[in-house]
Amino acid sequence: MKTLKFIPALLILFFSVLCICSCTTPHSETESVELDDLAFDSTLAAQLGADDYGMKKYVIAFLKRGPNRSQDSVTRAELQKGHMENIGRLADERILVLAGPFFGDDDLRGIYIFDVQTIEEAEALTNTDPAIQQGSLIMELKPWYGSAALMQVNDIHSKLAKIKF
Repeated sequence: MKTLKFIPALLILFFSVLCICSCTTPHSETESVELDDLAFDSTLAAQLGADDYGMKKYVIAFLKRGPNRSQDSVTRAELQKGHMENIGRLADERILVLAGPFFGDDDLRGIYIFDVQTIEEAEALTNTDPAIQQGSLIMELKPWYGSAALMQVNDIHSKLAKIKF
């Protein structure tokens, strides 16, 4: 009977060791995780504006189909060119962290993530977009809490893109 009392303790010990081993050993032959690679980097965290959770505040913008969509093809092409130039400028200034269109032809056209603290700051930035100015797009802005690692997306993207917009 005394032996039965030790079984739960032994099971807890066994599963604890199993968990520790699975967290520190490779999950497959092709995947290897070094503990040094997972170490906290205070310099990088400070550089990216991360809080203790590795997160930070952004403002996310949902680009939606606007009320003024009746432009001719030349005007639409000019608006799109200006829209893309504005995206490039904001990304170069490191204010626009992420941007991209949604697939399909729904009213929801795209997304921006701004490295700003307030809706008002994001609104001022969206108002620099010719497509917003002409009413072919409108924005819905929301404060958002996400990984500070997003701040490195544009740097990484530039290494992946063969063709620039």
